[in-house]
Amino acid sequence: MDQAAERGRTRASLPLEASLTLSDESSSIAQARRFATAFLTTAGSDSETLVTTDTVQIVQLIVSELVTNARKYAPGPAVLHLRITDTVVQVELQDSNPVLPVPHAHDPQRVGQHGLEIVAALAGTVTTERLASGKRVGAEVALTTVPS
Repeated sequence: MDQAAERGRTRASLPLEASLTLSDESSSIAQARRFATAFLTTAGSDSETLVTTDTVQIVQLIVSELVTNARKYAPGPAVLHLRITDTVVQVELQDSNPVLPVPHAHDPQRVGQHGLEIVAALAGTVTTERLASGKRVGAEVALTTVPS
């Protein structure tokens, strides 16, 4: 597990960010959820940054969906990167598979392949980017902040 330290704890030093390298083990999904929760809890302890329970739960679900996809379709490790700015929590997952996920048309009969639909429904923005070493999928979740 490669875990980078968070940088800064006050609004003046935003953004806060942290990364976690995930092995290709199935336990990495739970590990990623715990990491995201710990990151958001630490950020929420800053009196100027309000991280609601809803935000934590939404980020946990997005992390679960992105890591599940990486474990299913991309060999090798993946890197989860979390970042908090003044207005959003950015969730990014980089993996080794260069094939970008494609949203499917709504089909309640379809079993599986709903991950990107779930992420898109929960996030304000979803981005995908092909990289030389694979791809990066990102999602932004609104963050409530206490006015200064």
